[in-house]
Amino acid sequence: MTASSTTASSAVTQLPDDYVQNPHEVHDLLRSEGPVREVRMPHGLKVWFVTRYDEVKTALTAPGISKKVVGRVRHDALTEHIVFMDPPHHTRLRKLVTKPFTTRRVELMRPRVEEITAELIAKFADGDVIDLLEDFAVPLPVTVICEVLGIPLAHRDDFREWSNQLLNHGTEEEVQAATAGMADFLHEHVRTVRAAEPDDTFFSALVHATESGDQLTTEELVSMAFLLLVAGHETTVNLIGNAVLALLRNPGQLQILRDRPELIPASTDEFLRLEGPINIASFRYTTEPLELGGVTVPAGELLMVSLLAANRDPERYENPDRLDVTRSAQGHVGFGHGIHFCLGAPLARLEFDVALTQLLARFPNLALAAEPETLVWRDSTLIRGLHTLPVRLA
Repeated sequence: MTASSTTASSAVTQLPDDYVQNPHEVHDLLRSEGPVREVRMPHGLKVWFVTRYDEVKTALTAPGISKKVVGRVRHDALTEHIVFMDPPHHTRLRKLVTKPFTTRRVELMRPRVEEITAELIAKFADGDVIDLLEDFAVPLPVTVICEVLGIPLAHRDDFREWSNQLLNHGTEEEVQAATAGMADFLHEHVRTVRAAEPDDTFFSALVHATESGDQLTTEELVSMAFLLLVAGHETTVNLIGNAVLALLRNPGQLQILRDRPELIPASTDEFLRLEGPINIASFRYTTEPLELGGVTVPAGELLMVSLLAANRDPERYENPDRLDVTRSAQGHVGFGHGIHFCLGAPLARLEFDVALTQLLARFPNLALAAEPETLVWRDSTLIRGLHTLPVRLA
């Protein structure tokens, strides 16, 4: 992609077909041309694309922005959860959902997360070549989130397949089948949990949570479980994978964490900043004209807000393309910003901390088992993650 992609007549920049493989170069160009640009996505959709840090934060919090998808999205199971809601409905649901999802409850999960991680690592031996994603980064958060929701692990592969179809641009038939399959299962699961006596598990607390006599409906619970299952493991899978790849490409930084593992919890912010698991945040629409850095986006337009681009804005972070595990990367938007900030961020941080700490302690000489240029990123503008990450354990 070059500057010539923008024409004076159309003022629309065509993103290259391989955009998801090389987004940072594209973001640098767009950012140099302005805080927000009208672009045409590789699949043909025309949107307003926001890349600069300050304007991204504005777009994530501006009152003239809506996330309601009624009439725009065909999948009923997606229409009732907080990602696609505006206040006051979002405010009500967020308050109910947040009650059982406290930092204290998440921290109480640490021993179990450590146990699951240790069990996974115990299956590996020095010299093994594994796909770090499928063999480690996927089963850890999937096991955790299934336990959080009280779902038998026998369904783990089903959820992974459904998630892949929903997030990786499956065919219309595949997406409909995945949505229906997950929704049918979760409806039955919600009915079972609601009929049982409340216990100390997270999903039981969510099902029975009340606020001034208010309670989540069955449809709201199904959609929330749907969101937690998909987002609750995809975020952590790709946070782990992207971080390990960044470390293997930067052996000096890897050595720092080997020598000082106590830095791993704080380094999470740098990994989220450098190559976070979300590229473009979920859809937003302007309900009124919106000014972003001197550019006016008309009402009724689709906004694509790139968290990945904002986190590498040189006006916000010095040497933004360089990994520095000692950097203070606070203020990044890797988990979003504003009222839609990721609900599962504390759990993702916990899982990442435990996973990377145990992995580097057991295999300090971890090495990439493929040429970097052969690695392929998933075909998704939402998720930033690899298809596979072959590594040699030592």
